[in-house]
Amino acid sequence: MKVIVDDKIPYIKEALASIADEVVYVPGKDFTPQLVKDADALIVRTRTRCNQELLEGSRVRFIATATIGFDHIDTEYCRQAGITWRNAPGCNSGSVAQYLQSSLLLLQQERGFQLEGKKLGVIGVGHVGSKVAQVGRELGMKVLLNDPPREEREGNKGFSPLDQLLEECDLLTFHVPLVREGEHPTYHLVNCELLTRLKHRVVIVNTSRGEVIETQALLNALQKGFVADAIIDVWENEPDIDRRLLEKAFIATPHIAGYSADGKANATRMALDAICRFFHIDAHYSIQPPQPLRPLIRAHDVTEACLQMYDPRRDCEALRAHPEQFEKLRGDYPLRRERNAYKVILCGQ
Repeated sequence: MKVIVDDKIPYIKEALASIADEVVYVPGKDFTPQLVKDADALIVRTRTRCNQELLEGSRVRFIATATIGFDHIDTEYCRQAGITWRNAPGCNSGSVAQYLQSSLLLLQQERGFQLEGKKLGVIGVGHVGSKVAQVGRELGMKVLLNDPPREEREGNKGFSPLDQLLEECDLLTFHVPLVREGEHPTYHLVNCELLTRLKHRVVIVNTSRGEVIETQALLNALQKGFVADAIIDVWENEPDIDRRLLEKAFIATPHIAGYSADGKANATRMALDAICRFFHIDAHYSIQPPQPLRPLIRAHDVTEACLQMYDPRRDCEALRAHPEQFEKLRGDYPLRRERNAYKVILCGQ
């Protein structure tokens, strides 16, 4: 079996060597029809467009994407071509929740945005949104959930209409897939019309897909004061991001909210598991991220402890200093560890 793999997927080489006869590692942007024509499987990230142009005439039978999102896969073409694909739902949910927790604590510390008692609106309540909602509750926020597809399947108990979130919430955070068509499109979900319906000067957070927010509309809302602040990890037209939004956002990072070592290990494990199931391979491998450099954290309070584990200001400063290096900052990102990797001692306790 021959497998072509994005060379930025971590913790995979030793495990995959026990599964495949031949493995080729290349940058995600360098997948070509010539390269994949004799491959049996691909393991990709969002930078590889898996469509007819890439796949036609190849012997590819299976695609695993080590990501939650799968809008880079032409699922209809794959269906017609008999190519099976799998994503990694929930793999980085803990990492995104960590990103949100640290960002919100910074918002409170630096902007005076008192979290306790504020209303948090979570749009998209899948694996990631559910964990973000729990972070909000732990920070003393009142949480409203909006997820029309889930509401249709499960009933409206526990869910609120989007209009209610726009009317009541102090902070809106988006955790939806990018959907361009159908009953619940999310492309430019945040646009001029939506932003003019806000009843509060909200903070907007986007860690889902850049195209969920219409950039110019958000810039106008920030300028006019409809939106008080923005925390942006994903961007339209990546890696050619809007420099004006980069400067205006409170926190601006290069699409790394989900880039914890734990999340990456989960995604790699899920991709390999999917390949083994599809090709009926009985393989045994262990994927464990490395321990943090300082596994013991001593801090005066929870905010200090969380920011020692992960401080998004470092990523924000790096991107603002070199926005032209968006892809390099993302591709060479030093993966952080999540809370379970640390022992925390709060002074005085």
